[in-house]
Amino acid sequence: MMQARRRTLATAFALIVASMLSAGAGRAQSTAALDPEKLAEIRDQNAKCFSCHSPAGLKSPPRQDMDLARLGTMLHDPALYETSSHGRVECRTCHGVGATTFPHGADLKKQVSPCSECHAAKVFRIETQFEASVHAKTQKDKFTCWSCHDGHVYNVAAKIGAPRKIIAQDNAMCLDCHNSDLQFSKFAPVEKRRPNIDAIHEWLPNTRLHWQAVRCVDCHTPAARGFSHEILDKSKAEKNCVACHSQESALRTRLYRHLVAEEQEQLGFVNSVFLSTSYVIGASRNPWIDRAVGVAAALLILGMLGHAALRIGSAWWRRRGRRPT
Repeated sequence: MMQARRRTLATAFALIVASMLSAGAGRAQSTAALDPEKLAEIRDQNAKCFSCHSPAGLKSPPRQDMDLARLGTMLHDPALYETSSHGRVECRTCHGVGATTFPHGADLKKQVSPCSECHAAKVFRIETQFEASVHAKTQKDKFTCWSCHDGHVYNVAAKIGAPRKIIAQDNAMCLDCHNSDLQFSKFAPVEKRRPNIDAIHEWLPNTRLHWQAVRCVDCHTPAARGFSHEILDKSKAEKNCVACHSQESALRTRLYRHLVAEEQEQLGFVNSVFLSTSYVIGASRNPWIDRAVGVAAALLILGMLGHAALRIGSAWWRRRGRRPT
């Protein structure tokens, strides 16, 4: 038993070391990409790919012997890629050197490097969470990182910054499948039909407005972890409104966690994150406004009581003056 335990610990240690080395390599590449000459080189190489794989490339192909119908299924927006999290990475880093020759191999699209080659530390952590996800219970083999995260456009939340933009991006990843019978059928069991998400969420007041102000994962992941790839099914999802609509709102460790950390570091408090980006009943509270409203309410009550006392006193004085002597 002791030997088995040692082997397990040794294996875990090796994986952690490998993850740290790989993550270090990824950071080194990212740092190198910041160099103006290196960045210009990357953009030049990627421009060669986008000369074909873009709407402009399809409209005016650089070669006459291209399968335009097939090319039309593999187009990307250069501007969106440039601003994405991978915008400073060469296309061939993921697609391999085989992508630099034409015609490309028939299986080139299937030979994309796994995300773990650059993101080993994250993948190591995320895989454990995904194993417990509702998506992994029955259809694990159908899911990859790319099933939800399109590396050509995806941005990490910390880079996006604005909560509304984060919500739009992250919810689109969920709704692309859960609002489409075709997309849903690609990942669901054969016999399973796509459920009506409006009917499932009918318990939630102003459902569509909520989806514009909060992400699906803010309710469909375990509360204790803040953020996780462990997607919960409807029976385990958060349905307690107070979880968000309170001063200790769960959104502080979920949707707003990047802004909270930044503001905490800069100002020492976090309340303005809610006040400046949205109004969450129960969470968007400014203590100075609360005090001012309390004082105003107290003055109003005192004014009403004073007015009533004067009216009563005046009436009593008039009645007293009319009494016969």
